[in-house]
Amino acid sequence: MSDCLFCQIVAGTIPSTRVAESENALAFNDVAPHAKVHVLVVPKTHVESANQLDETNASVLGEMVLLAQQVAQVTGVRESGYRLVMNVGADAMMSVAHLHLHVLGGQALSGRLG
Repeated sequence: MSDCLFCQIVAGTIPSTRVAESENALAFNDVAPHAKVHVLVVPKTHVESANQLDETNASVLGEMVLLAQQVAQVTGVRESGYRLVMNVGADAMMSVAHLHLHVLGGQALSGRLG
């Protein structure tokens, strides 16, 4: 989708600081971090949210979690701990309508979830 911010980041038309990448997912630093480490993991193909996952595309979520583990390793938070957050819909404060997983860490995290 040409007007989707994360699709444009995946395509390289909007710059980002890439942290890790797999065949079907990309991880990049959040531009408005909520923790010392705040990386977003997105599928390379447009999926609006977890509500749009089904048997044809659900495997991308597993790949996103595996990439999040890699992000935790390269950012140095795998052993100390990190949080994975996925928001779905407006009430959850999902700000970009493209499936994404927040990887948060690098400090003791409060009750705030993303």
